[in-house]
Amino acid sequence: MLSLFDKGPPPSCPPQFNLAAYGLRHSTETPAKTALELVGGPHQIVWSYRQLEQAVLATGAGLLDRGLRPGDLVLLRLGHSVDFPLSFLGAIAVGLVPVPCAAQLTEVETAKIIHDLAPAAIIHDPKIACLATEHAANTACQTIDLAALRDMRHAPPAAYLYGDPNRLAYIVYTSGTSGTPRAVMHAHRVIWARQMMGPDWTDIHSTDRLLHAGAFNWTYTLGTGLLDPWRCGATAIISETLGDVASLRQLLDQHEITIFAAAPGVFRKILTDETVLKLPKLRHALSAGEKMPDRLQKAWRATTGCPVYEAYGMSECSTFISASPAHPARPGTLGRPQTGRRVAIVDADGPVAVGTQGMIAVSRHDQGLMLGYRHENGALRRLVADEWFVTGDQGIMDQDGQIEYCGRADDIMTAGGYRVSPLEVESALRLYPDIGDVAVTEVEVKPQVFVIAAFHTGAADLDHVVVKRFVKTRLAQYKQPRLYIHICRLPTGPNNKILRHKLRDYYKASA
Repeated sequence: MLSLFDKGPPPSCPPQFNLAAYGLRHSTETPAKTALELVGGPHQIVWSYRQLEQAVLATGAGLLDRGLRPGDLVLLRLGHSVDFPLSFLGAIAVGLVPVPCAAQLTEVETAKIIHDLAPAAIIHDPKIACLATEHAANTACQTIDLAALRDMRHAPPAAYLYGDPNRLAYIVYTSGTSGTPRAVMHAHRVIWARQMMGPDWTDIHSTDRLLHAGAFNWTYTLGTGLLDPWRCGATAIISETLGDVASLRQLLDQHEITIFAAAPGVFRKILTDETVLKLPKLRHALSAGEKMPDRLQKAWRATTGCPVYEAYGMSECSTFISASPAHPARPGTLGRPQTGRRVAIVDADGPVAVGTQGMIAVSRHDQGLMLGYRHENGALRRLVADEWFVTGDQGIMDQDGQIEYCGRADDIMTAGGYRVSPLEVESALRLYPDIGDVAVTEVEVKPQVFVIAAFHTGAADLDHVVVKRFVKTRLAQYKQPRLYIHICRLPTGPNNKILRHKLRDYYKASA
């Protein structure tokens, strides 16, 4: 028996389709219902479905009035505010291609993206690092500031631009094994594929109130925290205060939250004290972004009385393996592929036998799979047997389709739900004088708690405080090493490749 999960394809996406229109379709059915609540600030802010759609379509009209045309790239340099989803969906509604990226990126990191994209416009919050003004002065690119963006909401709304569901909708950046961020291109159909997450992960219904602990401009928040509730006619709730664990505990109770979504690190922080969380309205929680330890799942259930369902995915295909109320994950597994997905564990020749370790792979025909990487002719990479897009992760499938996660097959690290290339971090560190040879990897500082560590051959008394200050201007916070460790010589193999597992062994032995 082969490690192949295939319960049949999902319904076909309509031939004329728009991601934003599908995501906001309940604005017609329940226009007065609350679509979005911003909580945790001085005043609770409420958006109905009607208000939300009108703002989205007016924003789209405003962007067109600035001379932008369907197909133009629009870089979003926005922080944690409702401006982000309105800009993202407003652009998509009228055929523009938004490019969101993490607000934590530095000017150096952003400059590389701007050079790669050559966007027609940059929507820029001045509080967010970006060389937008300088770029716009030397190119045809225009900069749209927050004041201008918000004024657009008063314009007459545009109409949705429908078309082929396989056309480009938006671009996101992800770390690549080369150390250079790769531009992942997604089609409008990607939201249609999220239907499969409903019964097999999120279990969202129109009566639910979903609180997501992430920032507006994180794709996990955008997908699970906003678009999933909206396409189901539910209410999305976002906290205005990020990183405040005490506030999250309060919000879960005060706002009658029925579903809570976060990265594993947030669950860990909530459970750091001895408080027993009494959340009678909470049905379950959702976790994604990185592997959640089994013991953390058990601790959450013991403290809240509610299960947490984990999902596995990647920037190239969102989440496609998960647990759900109908199909709980067996201990030690991620869960099983969602119904409608075609997923396998493969080697170089295709699917392997059940119980055999191999690469987790998804069909190249999956509706949620990217179109390709920009500047790579739109072609999918990492294809096996012309059928399977491999993820870079190792796994084992059992006879019921449950998949055990066995770790990364490459060197990509995970930090705060983001994937980070060690090569990108090392490139920034090498610019620091006297650091010597340097290599980074993840190390386990506490049971199932991992941080990025930098190993260097420079002076043993190198001032790590100064190094951290240097790196701060070149790497987003989540990419910055938390530990700096002196080592006499970096371990390498016969081909001079860094043996990162040896670095982890070195840390463990010296800890």
